[in-house]
Amino acid sequence: MRTSTRRSHRLTALTAVAVLTTGLLAGCASDDDDSSSDGNGGGGGGNAKGKVTLSVGTFGVFGYKQAGLYDEYMKLHPDIVIKENVTTKTDVYWPKVLTRLQAGSGTDDVQAIEIGNVTEAVQTQADKFVDLGKEVDKSQWLDWKNAQATTKDGKLIGLGTDIGPMAVCYRKDLFAKAGLETDRTKLAALWKGDWNKYVDLGKQYMKKAPSGTKFVDSASSVYNAVLGGETERNYDKDGNVVYDKSTGVKKAWNAAMGVATSDMSAKLKQFDKPWDQAFANGTFATVACPAWMIGYIQEKSGAAGSGKWDVAAAPTAGNWGGSFIGVPKAGKHQKEAIELAKWLTAPEQQAKVFAKQASFPSSPAAYAALKPQPDTLAYFSNAPLTQIFSDAAKTIPAQPLGAKDKPIDTAICDIGIVQVEQKGKTPEQGWEAATKEVKDVLGQ
Repeated sequence: MRTSTRRSHRLTALTAVAVLTTGLLAGCASDDDDSSSDGNGGGGGGNAKGKVTLSVGTFGVFGYKQAGLYDEYMKLHPDIVIKENVTTKTDVYWPKVLTRLQAGSGTDDVQAIEIGNVTEAVQTQADKFVDLGKEVDKSQWLDWKNAQATTKDGKLIGLGTDIGPMAVCYRKDLFAKAGLETDRTKLAALWKGDWNKYVDLGKQYMKKAPSGTKFVDSASSVYNAVLGGETERNYDKDGNVVYDKSTGVKKAWNAAMGVATSDMSAKLKQFDKPWDQAFANGTFATVACPAWMIGYIQEKSGAAGSGKWDVAAAPTAGNWGGSFIGVPKAGKHQKEAIELAKWLTAPEQQAKVFAKQASFPSSPAAYAALKPQPDTLAYFSNAPLTQIFSDAAKTIPAQPLGAKDKPIDTAICDIGIVQVEQKGKTPEQGWEAATKEVKDVLGQ
């Protein structure tokens, strides 16, 4: 999984569908430069005399404007004008932010930080951000979410927006044709506690698989789903690279190899066009499913998939995706920016973004108020989506993250797993190829 890729693709789906969760997806067809708009959808930043103009820097479709939060805040604070600066792709957005942070100028008053970049921000840019831990009640957010944006000396540089709690989305019609259990509660019980049980079910599926279908989209998606629920991945708590000794990486790799060395994988790369087409054609029966994936599936599977998809709790609680907003010290209006950041991430506002944008909140206090759109519930066979994802969110383990997590994951998935899944190499050869690439990434 690549969080930046996930996010940029997902936001497009969620905007089109306007249904259930953020983890957030934006169209990434072009490297668009910043586009600006005020809270009212205009092109200016607010010209009224005596008003403070606050800029909010985001990427993709963050949901605040779409949910009407800027307009609402400006009505509550007539002396404030909000201007949103949007960059479509995170791999364009974040380098710009780093340059401006280093220069000490040009930053937005409120700055979004994607989960794939938050460790770098914590480790190398913390002195450029306001310590928001002194401004808020940190118990409002999930502990593991706070931990991701907290420095070793306890400074909180970002307030949590969305998260990506994991479930399994499955085609119950294909399960029925393969002679498998279709009830979501019984399925969750079958694989509870161990992703290898999910892989074992895949072997059963393939014995009577409907013609032209596979059990899962890819081995890499299984790798990322397993890794998202482990207490250790590529780094230890002291910041040392331990991917080659990590129990979490080992579990994820072994589960992925169970898929890659079998006939159950459709061998697709997530977010590529063939993957999108496979949703529409119903050519795989399950996918590891963070909350934000709900909107993506609904869009890509189309009307023909309505009522055929269902959702079950994942074998273990895990997270894929999420973001934060911080307040750079270089901003001209720190006091006002802090108040805006606090308000935007309050439980009430997180629930509003969920209702419009399908972004799953990082604040547990918002969960009781979450209401998926009726058409989304019907599409997924009336699965209790809020309960499934909120139950997962509350039990996701905290993970030490590192500055090179993303390229390490990319090396293991795109090099190591692909060698086995698509080129017929042995798991040992795949791991050797992955290790070589990781060492190159780390400069070893």
